[in-house]
Amino acid sequence: MVNKKQINTKKQKQEKEKQKITKDMIFSEVINRYPNLADVFFKHGMTCVGCPFAAQETIEQGAKAHGIDVKKLLDELNKKIKKKK
Repeated sequence: MVNKKQINTKKQKQEKEKQKITKDMIFSEVINRYPNLADVFFKHGMTCVGCPFAAQETIEQGAKAHGIDVKKLLDELNKKIKKKK
């Protein structure tokens, strides 16, 4: 039998996963949701904020196009959104 604490823990885990930035997310959606992340992208040479590709490219595609380590970029992005909370 599942208790209330287990249900709440599962819901909290699901909420955290929803807030996590993944390699498959579209660049412009991430910027629209988290405008404070623009400086992280700029730091890595991704000045795609106004780029037409931003509405179509995933974070992974953009990072690869710029020669950026996708995992490192995602780690930095996710650390920054965790700090904001």
